[in-house]
Amino acid sequence: MLMQLQLPSQLRHKGRSLQLWHLSVGQSDEHPAGGDRGVGSGCAQKYIVKNYFYYYLFKFSAALGEEIFYITFLPFTYWNIDHSVSRRMIIIWSIVMYIGQVSKDILKWPRPLSPPVVKLEMRTDAEYGMPSTHAMAATAISFSFLIATMNQYKYPFELGLVAAFVFSTLVCLSRLYTGMHTVLDVIGGALISAVLLVLLYPAWDMIDHLLLTNPFCPLLSIVVPLVLCYNYPKLDYYSPTRADTTTILGAGAGATVGFWLNNQYAAPAYAGKNFQLGFPLITSKVVVVVLARFFVGIFVVLLTRQLMKNVVLGMLGYRYKFPIGDLEARRRLEVEVPYKFITYSSVGFSATVIVPLLHKLLGLM
Repeated sequence: MLMQLQLPSQLRHKGRSLQLWHLSVGQSDEHPAGGDRGVGSGCAQKYIVKNYFYYYLFKFSAALGEEIFYITFLPFTYWNIDHSVSRRMIIIWSIVMYIGQVSKDILKWPRPLSPPVVKLEMRTDAEYGMPSTHAMAATAISFSFLIATMNQYKYPFELGLVAAFVFSTLVCLSRLYTGMHTVLDVIGGALISAVLLVLLYPAWDMIDHLLLTNPFCPLLSIVVPLVLCYNYPKLDYYSPTRADTTTILGAGAGATVGFWLNNQYAAPAYAGKNFQLGFPLITSKVVVVVLARFFVGIFVVLLTRQLMKNVVLGMLGYRYKFPIGDLEARRRLEVEVPYKFITYSSVGFSATVIVPLLHKLLGLM
């Protein structure tokens, strides 16, 4: 028999946690709509969705702070909007996410207790909670996009501000709805990201110039992130934070090398001027070209990721004598860091160098 507890739309737990519920929670395995097992909780938390609008809205919003969004939106801006905008977003994203990930494993603040919250995600539950890197990434990407484009493209500033605020707010609320963060985690993440944006903004042009012109840029772009990944804070148990951090820094490193190469060898820029006079002038031809660039680029990026995963993991498995399917071996420092870094630096390089060359070859420039 299912014993249900009808929870209010807003719930505070010891002044730390706020979750938008619209879920029914019980202690039965009969006909659950979904479930999650918190690390260390030892019990399954079953739930039944009571409001599908909020459920899918916040599940979708949560995906806006994950790899599926980064690997599509950030390259999209490079291929279809403006190189300088994309460069700034990628650099800010890499810095903000590294600081956020390291802060989690230094502070070691736990995630909300389950119960009373229902955790709708499993993988990230192994991480600590403060600050919310979803909130940090959403704030950094949305507002750096606004700042980088407001003086280059003609659109109402108020519209851009509202869009950035709505985007970041939805991602922040999704972390509460999914039970993965407290209100303090989310506010802390958004504030840290905002402070970093304010501190970095005066140096944007200088950083961008150095990345494009400094002869040591390719070397530093690889060595510095690798040193940071190999010296990531150690935990008493395995957490995916190091792998995620290596993924982000690897992608940023590969993209940065691509930026430098493009500048050195005068790679053709995309026709971002299509957007300069405002969105009403976008024609059907422009839309077709944009979509063609995107789908061709994403195909190449995903193909690169899969190919490099197989090649690098196979080489590391041969070097350290473990089968590719051995998850414990893949979590070792000497395997995880090079595996993630080489794979995603290849992805970043492919998105900024290989894909533009293919676009030019196909007449999509």
